[in-house]
Amino acid sequence: MRRYFSVLLVLMPLTLPAASLPQGLAVPGGVALVPVETRHGAPPKVTFDGARVAVVEDANTSTAVVGIPLTSKIGKQWLNINWPSGARARLSFTVKPKDYETQYITLENERQVDPLPEDLERIYREQDISEKALSTWSDKMPNFSFIRPVEGPISSGYGLRRFYNNEPRSPHTGLDIAAAQGAPIRAPADATVLTTGNFFFNGNVAYLNHGEGLITIYCHMSQIDVKPGQTVKQGTVMGHVGATGRATGPHVHWGVYLNGTPIDPNLFVPGSHP
Repeated sequence: MRRYFSVLLVLMPLTLPAASLPQGLAVPGGVALVPVETRHGAPPKVTFDGARVAVVEDANTSTAVVGIPLTSKIGKQWLNINWPSGARARLSFTVKPKDYETQYITLENERQVDPLPEDLERIYREQDISEKALSTWSDKMPNFSFIRPVEGPISSGYGLRRFYNNEPRSPHTGLDIAAAQGAPIRAPADATVLTTGNFFFNGNVAYLNHGEGLITIYCHMSQIDVKPGQTVKQGTVMGHVGATGRATGPHVHWGVYLNGTPIDPNLFVPGSHP
């Protein structure tokens, strides 16, 4: 008979190299770094809210790298731990509160605020494509140390509570980096291109798979220079800055996802402050 254990975990400072992990910030939209036991030389399989979680391996203690949803409740959350031997456990971590600012945006194209029925059919098809891409899992260990895809100021930060033409919409799930029309957009780390396309809201978009559920997206491009299945290295030019889709000017919307959850990209850029 299998035994199940519940373990209350106190997070301790980690000794892994800084480049091997993102910044840990256990808040809605942040990343929890949770030490997990390696048994018989193998790390466990870790899930959070039913989604597979990335695990960085070490000699005796590995680390679960958990993306925390913006909608996550404050307080204790639980991970399910499964070792290859069949043993199981539950580990907890604590989500702390974080407030995000509000942003008001005016759009001249009313269809980008209240889409027509034919627009909604397209939007739903594109949502299916996006959800499939964001649920991709591969066993390749990602590099969690990113470079910024574009040089420029942040025009809209992560987590902003947004109003379009004074109508409330979903919070901002990435970083908007302003740049000149046509400026190059570079891969922040080694990856494989999952899919590309032209979407109603996102304009010209590309999805990259970095491994173990770490997915990044790039929206509003004027031009896409990569194809699905292509391998890119850190710094590879994937496309160019534009204002396609729902955009008020040239910029790139950069989204970073862990275990299917959009999190603050600043946590992956050394020296950045979320």
